[in-house]
Amino acid sequence: MPVQHVGRPLKRLEDPKLITGRDPYVNDVRLEGALTLAFVRSPHAHAVLTSIDTRAARALPGVVAVLTGADVNPEIGVIHTPIPLEMFDFMSLQGHTVLAEGRLRYVGEPVAVVAAESAEAAADAAEAVEVDYEPLPAVWDSERALEPGAPLLYPETGTNVAMRFKREQGDVDGAFTRAAVVVEARMISQRVIPFAMEPRACSAVWNDQTQKLTIWGDTQTPHRMRDQIAERLHLEPRQVHLMTGRVGGGFGAKVPVYQEDTLVPLLARRLKRPVRWSATRREDVQATGHGRDMRIQLRLAADASGRILALDAKIIGNVGSCLYHVGVLLPLLCAQMITGCYDIQTARIEVVCPFTTTMGTVPYRGAGRPEAAYFIERGIQMLAARLGLDPTEVRRRNFIPANRFPYNTVLGNVYDSGDYARTLDHALETAGYERLRREQEAARRQGRLVGIGTASYVEICGFEDEEVSDVVVADDGRVTVLTGSASHGQGHETAFAQLVADELGIPYEMVTVIHGDTEKVRNGVGTFGSRSAARGGLHARANAVKVREQAQRIAAGLLEAAVPDLVHGDSKFSVRGAPHRAVTWQQVAAAAKGTLTSCSDVKGNGTLFPFGSHVAVVEVDRDTGRVSILRYLSVDDAGFLINPLLVQGQVHGGLAQGIGQALWEEAVHDDSGQLLTSTLMDYALPKSNDLPSFENAYTRTDSPRTDLGVKGIGEAATIGSTPTIANAVMDALAPLGVTHVDLPLTPQKLWAAIQAAPRR
Repeated sequence: MPVQHVGRPLKRLEDPKLITGRDPYVNDVRLEGALTLAFVRSPHAHAVLTSIDTRAARALPGVVAVLTGADVNPEIGVIHTPIPLEMFDFMSLQGHTVLAEGRLRYVGEPVAVVAAESAEAAADAAEAVEVDYEPLPAVWDSERALEPGAPLLYPETGTNVAMRFKREQGDVDGAFTRAAVVVEARMISQRVIPFAMEPRACSAVWNDQTQKLTIWGDTQTPHRMRDQIAERLHLEPRQVHLMTGRVGGGFGAKVPVYQEDTLVPLLARRLKRPVRWSATRREDVQATGHGRDMRIQLRLAADASGRILALDAKIIGNVGSCLYHVGVLLPLLCAQMITGCYDIQTARIEVVCPFTTTMGTVPYRGAGRPEAAYFIERGIQMLAARLGLDPTEVRRRNFIPANRFPYNTVLGNVYDSGDYARTLDHALETAGYERLRREQEAARRQGRLVGIGTASYVEICGFEDEEVSDVVVADDGRVTVLTGSASHGQGHETAFAQLVADELGIPYEMVTVIHGDTEKVRNGVGTFGSRSAARGGLHARANAVKVREQAQRIAAGLLEAAVPDLVHGDSKFSVRGAPHRAVTWQQVAAAAKGTLTSCSDVKGNGTLFPFGSHVAVVEVDRDTGRVSILRYLSVDDAGFLINPLLVQGQVHGGLAQGIGQALWEEAVHDDSGQLLTSTLMDYALPKSNDLPSFENAYTRTDSPRTDLGVKGIGEAATIGSTPTIANAVMDALAPLGVTHVDLPLTPQKLWAAIQAAPRR
């Protein structure tokens, strides 16, 4: 059966509804008589909550309820994210409540909630709640939090350490003793803020007669949000119907179930009124999980040729105020990927995570892998500089050979497939690397600070093998895919339709993909970790294969022919050698009378490891420190590409976020723990005129763990772009003797580095 759709750059089926505003977001859902919530939030990063007086707020017109922790926490209890403790050497299990009591640990932590007839009345009442705080010293810096005498977030434990982990393989100290060269660097992957276009929001209705909740939430994991809310409110999952509508960006930060997501349905049930809440931009920035915030002390031992003999890394990961969601796992994921694309089997890796007076860290596009790629790729660049070698040559000498896959890493990952040298060579050839170096030398003779950056990365994705993607055929032949892999902008409706349509031999416009509705879709895991195609999409394809086999048997009966004698394609079944004997897809569907369906729970075969190499050319202005990106080329390898147009969209977005971290973005706190970058006036997101027209290319190295050989692409460009830009900027400053500047590489930092340079 010839492929009709898969592999083609088809336009997205969902876009007409989106651009005409016909698909609702959470705030587009109109609820008659709904109450609006407003939160009282801590103005202090660290304080003791001594008293709350709600009497004045309760007396205001339009106010229906004002609740504090004492009113709700006994019902819900302390919220803990299940963490596999056996993975760690030490863990301090600190959870959180939906409204704070006692000690407050970050600016924006909710301490009370108001329900009122209008948003204005709710906001006025929140202002009227009188709260007495006893401020305490704050500590937002992860290294300072580990110092003796640092303010303790949990004094009863005597430490700010949330987690410790250490593993060693091989004779690390011996390798450093024998090494011809040792490179040591301290680096920071700064805290960043997800800043999804749609701030978090939630609405809920309680039906007292049916004892059932209907919730609208902008989550990446609808069924898990349903289950967690049901558990917190002591309901059965069947009593909670959760819908996402459209989700305006998530990037991992909309995976957790936040305090507000629990309080909205709780109040809807208590007050027996519809309830809605949407975050202001400042609330969203303060109280939605942050990303990154890791530091490393990295040492590389190498021989005179640049071959790495050993790696020694100490990673400090700031988890924020408590073990929020899976934030504590992200530094461990960084540790697991710290050896990158390289054949390093002798290593010592230590991870320590402190609590600090900041919002908790959560998965953010790449989640541990961008940090690892940045750290090891800057290390490779520094090693090359020490040896006087081109960094691309040092990479080649250390790459895992293509004939060594599957490859076992130091911390137990098993890479599925890879050909890192081929992808790097393709990137260098496409970019015209040798010509770029000649042009760079000419620019340097003119006094210009032009730099060329390269980076190679490998990532892990496709987490959790399970996903629901049922395939159901209506009597008229139209097909519905019911998937738990809920989209927040990736284009599932198109890619999944392509996969299913090709198996069924019908136009992809005949396939409707439904997601984000826990009553229509029987179960699901969700969308995160670049798992959508490999799990949701391929599971839909597997069910489509079973539907096609059912349809073939029905068609064989209608045609009075044997199944092997049928030819399937172009929306019909015909008899081989007698094409005039045929039945259409619609005729088969009508004859099936609703029985054409497959709801099998298909399982995947383990995690996947996309990779790539990027090249950037930048110029740094000597007088201002401003970086101009002159050219950017990405070559990514995610195996087989289901829809190259969707892939390009994911790559462009990922590049913008990775470059944004490299050059502009940073969550900045002052000494009292106040978040200074809490508005779009203060937090520097990349703008369209900051970025060039990207050049994108691909190699194909299929994964043996998936049908079609697909891997994942949603996070890849973010992972590769930050170190590429950082290496390009440092290459530009190399003639001045500048070897490293911490991210973000802002004009202020670079100007200062230029002024202080030894060879200015």
